[in-house]
Amino acid sequence: EYTRALAPADKQRVLDQYYVPYRTAVEEALRAALAEGDAVLHVASHSFTPVLDGTTRDADVGLLFDPARPAEAAWAGRWRRSLARFLPGWKIRRNYPYRGTADGLTTSLRRLFPDPRYAGIELEINQRRALGTGWQAHVERLAASLEAAMSAP
Repeated sequence: EYTRALAPADKQRVLDQYYVPYRTAVEEALRAALAEGDAVLHVASHSFTPVLDGTTRDADVGLLFDPARPAEAAWAGRWRRSLARFLPGWKIRRNYPYRGTADGLTTSLRRLFPDPRYAGIELEINQRRALGTGWQAHVERLAASLEAAMSAP
């Protein structure tokens, strides 16, 4: 909504100033880690509006991933189980409120980097939770749940 009314040259300036440097930095960091022989779990975090076009979205957290990539499916499963322990009462869904294969940075990175060396998971958090009370405690539990998932078999 913020760039919709911009002239094409202004939109390109925004892309060149903000998006391209960010994307380049992410790709370079991934290439460097993979060149060292490491596997990478790339976690992107976003929020989503609780109501879209009059429809209430039925989740507190969504984990987006490509189900055709075994490493991502495994990571998403481990993290979902861990989230359920750290955030009891929260509704955690897989590939919701968006498809894990929808167009975006993580999806494009999958084309560049092979499974299982690269796994991209998007953490989607309902703004009802993100803007509500106790956000710092929620962040700590989210981080702890990821750490626990990384230690799980």
